[in-house]
Order: sequence, then structure tokens, then C-alpha cells
Amino acid sequence: MFNNLLESKPQKQRSTGGSVLSMVFHTVLIYLAVQATLQAHEEKENVEESVSFVEVKKDEPPPPKPPPQEAPPPPPGFQVLTAPVNIPDVLPEIDLTARITNEADFSGKGVQQKVASQGPVAKPDGDQPYFEFMVEKPVTESSNTQRPRYPDILKSAGVEGEVLAQFVVDTTGHVEINTFKVLKTSHELFAAAVRSALPGMRFIPAEVGQKRVRQLVQQPFVFAIAK
Repeated sequence: MFNNLLESKPQKQRSTGGSVLSMVFHTVLIYLAVQATLQAHEEKENVEESVSFVEVKKDEPPPPKPPPQEAPPPPPGFQVLTAPVNIPDVLPEIDLTARITNEADFSGKGVQQKVASQGPVAKPDGDQPYFEFMVEKPVTESSNTQRPRYPDILKSAGVEGEVLAQFVVDTTGHVEINTFKVLKTSHELFAAAVRSALPGMRFIPAEVGQKRVRQLVQQPFVFAIAK
């Protein structure tokens, strides 16, 4: 009856250009969607990384109070000076002819704060000689005594020096050569020159109570070239 079937709605044929344009459009949409998703993910990570935690400082307990300090005790032996009640208004009489001090008390020898002019003079034990601080008049070198000879080899070389010698001077002013001792010397030839000269040297003996005594002497000898 019906040999020909009728199409209810005619189909439209798509052109090639429209298909390509649709494909490009959808590709762009997909690309933009992917980029938007990646950007949102990166922003989320940045936000998470920027989060930091701040520790709140706790209130510290107040420091303990120091114990009360006691007053230090007063220094021992402390004294208070008081002014005199009755102050004299008349000057005392002064005798200008009287000796106020004794020169012997200021010799600079002996024990400090002791008086040299009072009490007996200390004596050495046994046959020991007196020391300089024990005598009233110490040994002095005589003005006409000989001096040690300058060693020729040292003088020609221009060598100067010094010798500190120790020896005992007896009551006659002679040196007891067996007591000679070199305490310090700058050259052995200087020490030998002093030892050779001591037997011929003369001294004024020491005195204690106007009596001559033996004294241990420490004397320097200087060797200098005259310029």
C-alpha cells in the first residue's frame, strides 16, 4: 500500500567546518577547566603553607622576694673622738734652749719605733762580729788607704764593672782576709783585684760605747774608666 516510507523529520547534514569549530571550542573549554582546576589547587597549597602557629607566652611566676638583710655588726675597736671640754686659752711656755730630740734616735738603723739612745747595745753571740745596725759608729774607709788596681786587660778593652764584697774589719782597722766573700761581681778579674788589695787597705774601726769592736762589712767596689 505504502511503498515509500516517509521520514517523520528530515535530518540535517552537518558541514565539515562546523564539526571542526565545535571540536576546537570544546577543546578550549576543557583546557580552561583543567587550568582553573590546577590554579585552584596551587592556591590551596599556598594558603595551607602560609598558615603558621604562634605560641602564646605563658605568664611567668613572680621572682621570690629576697630575704631581709641584717644590719652588719659595728667594726671592732671603733672609737669616737670627743672634743675636750675645757680648752686652754693660754699658750704654754717653751724653753728654746732645751733639746727636743736626740740625733742618735734618728740614725735609721736598728728596729723601727725603738729608741737608739736608750738601753744597752745588742751584743753578738760568742766571737761573732757586730753588724752595722748594732754599732754606734760603723766602719769607715780611711782616706789614705790604697784602692784595688784596675785589671789591665779589662781596662784596655773598656770593660767596667762592680764588686760587692763582704769581710770583717778588726779593732785595728785591718781586714780579716779569711772572712772575705764575694756577694756579687760583674767579672772574676774584678773580684780578684779586690781580694788582692784588701790586706793593704786600712779602715777606721767600729765603736760601741767608745770602744772599738769588730764589724762585718758589706762594701761595693766600682771599676770605672775616667772619661
